[in-house]
Amino acid sequence: MVLACTSTTRTGGPCGGNRFRYTRAPLAHNIVSTAVTSAGAVSLRDVAEELELGVDHLARRGYLAAKRSLDVLFAAALLASLCWLFVLVAVCVKLESGGPVFFRQVRIGRDGRAFTMWKFRTMRRERRRRDVGPPPGTHERRHLHKTRGDPRVTCVGRVLRRACLDELPQLWNVLVGEMSLVGPRPELPEIVALYEPWQHARHLVTPGITGWWQVNRHPHRLMHEATELDLHYVRNQSLRLDLWILIRTFGAIVRGTGAF
Repeated sequence: MVLACTSTTRTGGPCGGNRFRYTRAPLAHNIVSTAVTSAGAVSLRDVAEELELGVDHLARRGYLAAKRSLDVLFAAALLASLCWLFVLVAVCVKLESGGPVFFRQVRIGRDGRAFTMWKFRTMRRERRRRDVGPPPGTHERRHLHKTRGDPRVTCVGRVLRRACLDELPQLWNVLVGEMSLVGPRPELPEIVALYEPWQHARHLVTPGITGWWQVNRHPHRLMHEATELDLHYVRNQSLRLDLWILIRTFGAIVRGTGAF
């Protein structure tokens, strides 16, 4: 992946300066296109270089082709073999709380492209509380996806979250190429809009159902605050690392130590 930086101001920090406008540049490979923040334009080549992300490594066609082949193979096999589980979960969700079986949400994926991510619905049909703390625009604003002891989570939902079964519909996202089995978790657009320039480096790779952050996370660290762990994966991605993450994820599912 080749990316370019055309900033007009450099005042220190990753990629120089604190405020940039991100645009798509006409280069040989895909460029991340993100939110406009101020004058000047930046894409992720400079970010990747300053963070020593190894752009040449990211562009290895053999690894990417093998990863995609395994994604399709495993996603198709799991969707076919787990049809009965999908039906069982759908019936349980309907019987307990009615309403839709699936929860859909827009997330930001590779190259800053938005897509619809699927989950089994685990909460009652109320407006989600995504933000806790000061009003929008303040530095202290914190975004939460799941909070411990949330009373809106149904009994079925708690079981699904603990076993990570609520994520199963994302196998469809994997099958159509919007996600991978392993990669940084895709974030909400409103959170991505608040990223520092260097954080957009996580969009150099396809987002995943599970990732390095998920198997190494601190219980009190928010998803968008764990970019360092995502960048570890971006720097070191390989089939061996992907397999290791999948094994650790399976272990967490078996132990019942998934999300709350």
